[in-house]
Amino acid sequence: MQKLDTRLDQLSHRERTLPVVEQVNEATTRVNTLEEDVVLARTAVGDVEREITKADQDVQLVRDRATRTQQRLDAGQGSPKDLQGMEHELQTLARRQNELEEIELEVMERAEGLRSDLGAAENALAKARERVDELTAQRDAALEDIERERGEVDGQRAALPASLPEPLVALYERVRQQRGGQGAAPLMQRRCGGCQLELNQADLSRIRAAAEDEVLRCEECGRILVRTSESGL
Repeated sequence: MQKLDTRLDQLSHRERTLPVVEQVNEATTRVNTLEEDVVLARTAVGDVEREITKADQDVQLVRDRATRTQQRLDAGQGSPKDLQGMEHELQTLARRQNELEEIELEVMERAEGLRSDLGAAENALAKARERVDELTAQRDAALEDIERERGEVDGQRAALPASLPEPLVALYERVRQQRGGQGAAPLMQRRCGGCQLELNQADLSRIRAAAEDEVLRCEECGRILVRTSESGL
């Protein structure tokens, strides 16, 4: 029974310390970080696209104004002073259009860089999500293996008490709870496998003289001692 209980403890420890569990947590944290990066990148792209729209509208307004002024000038509408003013206005509008087009070009170049950053962020996020899925599948498979083996060991353990004396089972369970899950220990080379202390000659003599079915306990830790071929008796 002790071997089965030890195996159950090992399975529980393995379940708590599976490396893939921590890897899933780390990968999930990275996904959360990358999702925030993508949101920020999309916001930046949206802002710069609105700048492009505004810059394009500003340029178009100047172009339309210049077209109307040019049409009036070509038609010779107005006095010589008015016509001279139109020519001056066209020069001013041309300079303004150049300025606005330069601004628009700068914004478009900045937008290209931001779109590239967004694409990189989205690509990194997609890969990170794939990694989470992969690690999650590994974790679930490992946990299923542990649970399957736990079920098998539980079944074997449940069948044991029926073949053992009830007082012995009760003693074992009581000592097991008192001693951190180990109710019995092998006697190996005159040492208790539980507390690792060497038995004195009086205890060894007592054990040698005991019947094969007698329940023996370590005087130091109280665990049930299991005699083996390597007990050193």
